[in-house]
Amino acid sequence: MKIKKIMVVLGMLASIGMVLAACGGNSDGDQAAEGNKQITVSSKNFTENVILAHMMAELIEAKTDIKVTRTVNLGGSNVVWNALKNNEVQLFPDYTGTIVANYYQEETGTSEESLSKTRELLKADNLAFLEPFGMNNTYTLAVTKETADQYNLKTFSDLAKVSDEMTLGVEFEFLDRDDGYPGIQKLYDMNFKDSKGMDHGIMYQAIEKGETDVTNAYATDAQIIVHNLVILEDDKQFFPPYDGGPVIRQDTLDQYPEIEDVLNLLKGQITDAEMQELNAQVDMEGLKEDDVARDFLVKKGLIEG
Repeated sequence: MKIKKIMVVLGMLASIGMVLAACGGNSDGDQAAEGNKQITVSSKNFTENVILAHMMAELIEAKTDIKVTRTVNLGGSNVVWNALKNNEVQLFPDYTGTIVANYYQEETGTSEESLSKTRELLKADNLAFLEPFGMNNTYTLAVTKETADQYNLKTFSDLAKVSDEMTLGVEFEFLDRDDGYPGIQKLYDMNFKDSKGMDHGIMYQAIEKGETDVTNAYATDAQIIVHNLVILEDDKQFFPPYDGGPVIRQDTLDQYPEIEDVLNLLKGQITDAEMQELNAQVDMEGLKEDDVARDFLVKKGLIEG
């Protein structure tokens, strides 16, 4: 008799447990359904890319009900690229020149041609490149303001005319790469009095001390502001364009089409000079990338403060 009672009690407890489990399961399912609207935004491991990733994340959070996970500073170009293709992340900022030349080993062309080719190449892999941000983080040549004023330098062609009076100080690999000094020499007939290879950080110290007259740089590098350098125009478009913009999985866009309109709010919003300043706020002033990104969006009127 006691055994029967025990069995009955155990049966009742089991039934209650099943009911509770079922309720719990439904609750978890509802929560999963509610929380399923999410996206992971990533970035490469340098200041500019981290700032741009935070901008995109901030906009999506402010303008949609999509939950955003941020995995910034993930690694170099190929690391983040593979993460995107493997659906470990769904969105990150990249550059047309990197996509065309690095990922697909194709020729770039002008900004318009590179953008078109970028979209064509990505489409085959079910990826998309949305509207460019406006800045072009390409290679360039820079001089001090004093040198620019002295020789009235505005373009690479202007520099070529007086290059035999100057010393070039650039990164080591720039001296030997076909898309570096050898290519510039050939296209612009630019031949410096002397050329020196050095580490990236030393280049800026050298030009500031007058040990060199010309250096290579990235168009959006914060060091350009710090050392008051003047970027010269690549008037024959030797360097490929590196126009920045959002790269996103097409299946993510299909699932959340509202993301495209939201991210396109950044179209043409960031000039090279503005990107330099944003980078400088992090690299020189010590501000946090997410704060810099948010403040910029507020300043542009894209989100509320």
